[in-house]
Amino acid sequence: MTNKIALNLWKLLWQEYSTRVNHARTYQQMITAAGGTVANDHIAFRSLRLLVDSPQGQVNLGIDHLAQLAEALGYVAAGEYTFAKTHLYARHYRHPQQEEFNLPKLFISELIVDELPANIAQLISKTVSAIPQELTSPLTLIQKDGNIESIAKQLQQVFTRPWQTPQRSVVEEVNQVTQYGAWVLLHGYAVNHFTGYINRQNTPEYPDIDTTASGLAKLGIPMKAEIEGNVACGLRQTATQAVTEMVTVLDDNSGEEIQIPWTYAYYEIAQRYLVEVESGKQILFDAFLGSNAQQLFEMTRLAK
Repeated sequence: MTNKIALNLWKLLWQEYSTRVNHARTYQQMITAAGGTVANDHIAFRSLRLLVDSPQGQVNLGIDHLAQLAEALGYVAAGEYTFAKTHLYARHYRHPQQEEFNLPKLFISELIVDELPANIAQLISKTVSAIPQELTSPLTLIQKDGNIESIAKQLQQVFTRPWQTPQRSVVEEVNQVTQYGAWVLLHGYAVNHFTGYINRQNTPEYPDIDTTASGLAKLGIPMKAEIEGNVACGLRQTATQAVTEMVTVLDDNSGEEIQIPWTYAYYEIAQRYLVEVESGKQILFDAFLGSNAQQLFEMTRLAK
């Protein structure tokens, strides 16, 4: 049952995300028009490693919050990554029946708030400290009686921003130190990106990541200049530029909600390759490369 809940949940998140990120829709249309298949290699989420008080007691807003949902859906931790310069830590999760049920990997990262300058950490902490009653363990939703579709619909609410609307000056000040932190204050647990899985496109028109990226560029999609990684490492990745949308913040003078432009998400594409694990034995690389991920974190930086 949890496999089906996961598939329904990721489908709902894809529908919401692809409505906001037109680049993902263009990719979908391009591949299906060529008779290919659209599959997701992984879905990425961002969070804050920070303990806050809630009606249910102290809650860690970081990876732990989303991991309990991932694990309840049958996922297991499969790798961890540290990005010391940007105060980020990440973990990826895979489902043991990933191939059988076409379940994407999950890449969940967190900003280590305690490592930031004290004034920035305080601004973040103050903004997210007002947690509403609804922030409960995702596990309670899975355990409720109900059909698969209704449970998935309820779980979808986990992937929103659970704290109060941030002040404009706070977002802008935090952004000077950590663009990742400003992004999370605005978007919360919303999907950071989905990833088109090149290996499963199954169309001779776009046999690899190079032709796929080129095809998107020809359709007018702004692409990252480079393709990260290499065949020897087992993974090559690139992405579209992040879309900009209007976000809601509090005006510092009036206290009223206003809208300002900010980056939301990009669409990533990834191709995986065989790597030698022992003499004469090769397997498809199924993890992530820290150097690639660091480059992709930067894709939500605001253009100067």
